[in-house]
Amino acid sequence: MEKVTLQAYTLERCQQFWQNYEADPDMMDGSFSYDKNWVEDYWQSKCHESNRRYFAVCINEIVIGEVQLKSIDPVKKSAVLSIHLNQNSYKNRGFGTEALRQMCDYGFHELKLRKIFADCLHRNQRSRHVLEKLDFQHLRSDDTFHYFVLEK
Repeated sequence: MEKVTLQAYTLERCQQFWQNYEADPDMMDGSFSYDKNWVEDYWQSKCHESNRRYFAVCINEIVIGEVQLKSIDPVKKSAVLSIHLNQNSYKNRGFGTEALRQMCDYGFHELKLRKIFADCLHRNQRSRHVLEKLDFQHLRSDDTFHYFVLEK
């Protein structure tokens, strides 16, 4: 299997992610149209927040996704995990699982977190399966989401 690495999420990598983005029909209604200025605004607004750590998910130098820990709370030692792969061809191949595993390791070891939360839409069975495979424990569900936690 090709090796997945987490790289600094630069503006260039963010542009590459969205230039190659294909909307997942199972997750999104409608289509996506690349807009360089929208991506720059997105990157500026997301990647400079002090309570968020963003990385590009790469195979060699190709950006296939973005992964983040957001809502980082240094007092509670917790954060919320999120991943987004940019094409269906990268899904169901273990890339997302490995990226999430690396991000959790980063959160527990580098950020000294004790809890990492995650959620997924009911219809996103793929994400639920990956979270359970990584030993996230189901906390609860509401009308839209399943909520999980991984504790160190």
